[in-house]
Amino acid sequence: MKKKYFAHSLKNKPTEEWHLLDDHLADTAKLARSFADVFSSGEWAYLAGLWHDLGKYSEEFQERLEGGKRVDHATAGAQHAFKCLDEQKGKLVAYTIAGHHSGLADGKSNDKSCLTKRLKRKVSDWSVYPRIEDVKKLENPPLGIDKKRIGFQLSFFTRMIYSCLVDSDFLDTEKFMSSDKAAWRSGYPSLNTMENRLDTMLKQLKQTDVSKTINVERAYVLKCCLDTAKQMPGLFSLTVPTGGGKTLSSLAFALKHALEHNLKRIIYVIPYTSIIEQNAEVFRSVFGKDAILEHHSNFEPQKEEGEEFSRHNLAAENWDAPLIVTTNVQFFESLFANRSSRCRRIHNIAKSVVILDEAQMLPAPFLRPCMESLRELVSSYGVSVVLCTATQPALSTTETFRDGINNVHEIISDQTRLYQSLSRVHTHNIGNVSNDELSGRLLEDKQVLCIVNTRKHAQLLFERCRKSESFYHMSASMCPAHRTSVLDKIRSILTNGKPCRVVSTQLVEAGVDIDFPVVYRASSGIDSIAQAAGRCNREGLLPQKGNVYIFSPENGLPPGYLRHSAEIAEGILRKHNDPLSLEAVNDYFEELYWRKGEMLDEYGIINLLNEDIARLNFPFKEIADKFKLIKDGMEPIIIPWNDDAQDIIRNLRYAAYPLKYARKAQRYTVQMYPQVINSLLAVGSAERIGEDKQYTVLINSDLYSNDLGLYPEDPTFHKVETLIFDETRKGGN
Repeated sequence: MKKKYFAHSLKNKPTEEWHLLDDHLADTAKLARSFADVFSSGEWAYLAGLWHDLGKYSEEFQERLEGGKRVDHATAGAQHAFKCLDEQKGKLVAYTIAGHHSGLADGKSNDKSCLTKRLKRKVSDWSVYPRIEDVKKLENPPLGIDKKRIGFQLSFFTRMIYSCLVDSDFLDTEKFMSSDKAAWRSGYPSLNTMENRLDTMLKQLKQTDVSKTINVERAYVLKCCLDTAKQMPGLFSLTVPTGGGKTLSSLAFALKHALEHNLKRIIYVIPYTSIIEQNAEVFRSVFGKDAILEHHSNFEPQKEEGEEFSRHNLAAENWDAPLIVTTNVQFFESLFANRSSRCRRIHNIAKSVVILDEAQMLPAPFLRPCMESLRELVSSYGVSVVLCTATQPALSTTETFRDGINNVHEIISDQTRLYQSLSRVHTHNIGNVSNDELSGRLLEDKQVLCIVNTRKHAQLLFERCRKSESFYHMSASMCPAHRTSVLDKIRSILTNGKPCRVVSTQLVEAGVDIDFPVVYRASSGIDSIAQAAGRCNREGLLPQKGNVYIFSPENGLPPGYLRHSAEIAEGILRKHNDPLSLEAVNDYFEELYWRKGEMLDEYGIINLLNEDIARLNFPFKEIADKFKLIKDGMEPIIIPWNDDAQDIIRNLRYAAYPLKYARKAQRYTVQMYPQVINSLLAVGSAERIGEDKQYTVLINSDLYSNDLGLYPEDPTFHKVETLIFDETRKGGN
């Protein structure tokens, strides 16, 4: 009787019910091919799927299923691909197979796990594999190779095939191991249904209480979006001043464009978690709570009673949903990642509409790699990209900026007229202002927002003005749940016309829906000034224009990018009467990017991909380690801010499976420098908890103020008795 070989075992089940290896390879290959067919590369993914588990035909692996020791089962398939295909194509497929569990390895390095050494590694005998194929000729990747970009193109293609492989492998395994879980991966509304729901909402919005001018211009923006949606997929820009309705209009474009050109989904990318929740809530109100995937660090979906699985959590694994709302961090880091869990989703970006909200906030140190990825998604993977901004960055190629992107179609037919019509503020450059003078100015106005560059400055101004009951503070020293609560209170006060004075760091700038008649902004880049101005007279309801005052703070500017961009902005302020005009913004970005030069790829990502292109030795792991959009060296500390937070902390201490509570805890974390956290630990004001002591929790609640958040360096928050470590407080009560 022919011996059966298995891919997966089932605990406490007879071998007759185990997962046959032949079935797993065939089904994974077919599914991978269907994924890669979207970008005309099905046979590449098919072979990767067919060969990925060849090592499981070894006797050693079959013994592993019975409880034996761990076995390397991925290297065999990689070696087979390298042998069966020509050297270059075989190596690209070998990358994907060798890394389908451990991650895409570097092509060549001192590490024994690099692909070069894996291809020479001795592996267990798997010669009983019954299907040694007569491999047909594998077509070249359908990329339209550009010799100047070939390293980037081929490495990107390898990631895409890798994504198809790992997602199909996970899904086929899940289907066998947990069929009821697999059944949850469906049930989303169609794009047609979502378009109808959005159309209904847009008709209702015409009746909202905003100025007549704004309603007229929002209708114009929507018309431009719907008219342009008929154009062929490609690169688009949507330049609309704050308040012009670009969020919902860009969605209207995306839905119509996707239906017109048979695209699969919409991916809405937002720079900060501080605003993604606001936008996601708007989208849920339009499409329904189950229609979108909100994927970022601060979101934990609520399960209905009796649910064993969450459709949201499953879709977050591979972005298999019609509308994904995510962050720059999730989107771009996934494109440069090497781990299977991060790469698994990226094949589902193909044939989608990607909306980059506030595109001017792409981080300068990674701008070139980010733009290369957008260019490649459009040119080779059928993606349409919308650069959606109030202040369109000068990303096109010019004499001073040769690394830009070309063939970007602007959706708004008359940007100048729209800007002038929606201009709702006067901008004043008032020069150097002392903290005393600034505090006095803030107290003179009934409703005023002041945005500064550092937490320390925000704290200082608040302390000077806190005797005023109508004064509020916002900064990243407050946990996200706390910030949300304060923002809701501020909006309510503003709506009722009561006194409201707010000092905040720049976290309120990018899209936060608040509206003040007067805004002060500490010196910064023109893009930040424009964002601050978007919080002034937002709905155009003032009888006259609002006022935005730009000032140079008493203590100067911190070094680095902020000072650099502020210095360029000073020149723009001298040159242009209106620093927010389209011409001024274009001049600002051109000079910013020209001055940055090589620093637009600070970690040399593009060069790394070209260094050993002749041998296709791509440093996948090295690049993944370097490509971190948020790299400030801070660590999270969990704040017991309310009963929910305290319950999460208790579960992190004692629950058998604490991971889901760790995700929920992100709503109650504050990022602090390691030396600050170490000081808190040293005096017993914080504690490490969890099985591996991986979570830091604040246990001295006096260090967290309802006004300012966590400011451990401020002695006014300390009471002598609470500086003494109390064992009874370990429970989080």
